[in-house]
Amino acid sequence: MIAASDLRFGMVVHFEGNLHRIIESAYHAGGGKLTGTVHTKLENLRSGQIIERRFRPEEKLQRVDLDRAEWQYLYSDGSMFYFMNPKTFEQLPISREILGSYARFLREEMIVTVASYDGQPVHVIFPEVVELRVSSTGQAAHQQQTSALKSAQLENGLEVQVPLFIKDGDLLRIDTATGRYLDRVRTKP
Repeated sequence: MIAASDLRFGMVVHFEGNLHRIIESAYHAGGGKLTGTVHTKLENLRSGQIIERRFRPEEKLQRVDLDRAEWQYLYSDGSMFYFMNPKTFEQLPISREILGSYARFLREEMIVTVASYDGQPVHVIFPEVVELRVSSTGQAAHQQQTSALKSAQLENGLEVQVPLFIKDGDLLRIDTATGRYLDRVRTKP
């Protein structure tokens, strides 16, 4: 058990029958006879829903330690995604619900961290930035404007808006939080 005043970003707690990851936790001191409160944002690891809750600083929550292991993405089959442990070659199916919107960033042989509880995967931790190759780009509507963007189809099927200088075969860095183009990866000559 952990006191609400000790909650920190990234911790996982058992709350209202589900596992939740702490996204934010801030202590707000009370004034006069009022006691302080701990304001938190919690992400449900099953549904991805984010809720806000206030706790008394001395209120206890059950902290959960998740097992983490690196897994390599193999392929998808409908709503299931299959991963392999690179050390044991064991395969693990993970549903689209657990991956959430991050499923669109997967590419073959990509390594991700899978967090599990009692042997069942509950959360997949993606890198903040992924590198994906451009498979095809379209023509920009206004080629004279230097700030114009065009669409680019990436190797995993994801479509993003990119600057005009991006061409087929370029390797791009994409922000997984927003799904936006960050920059082009420079290759050594």
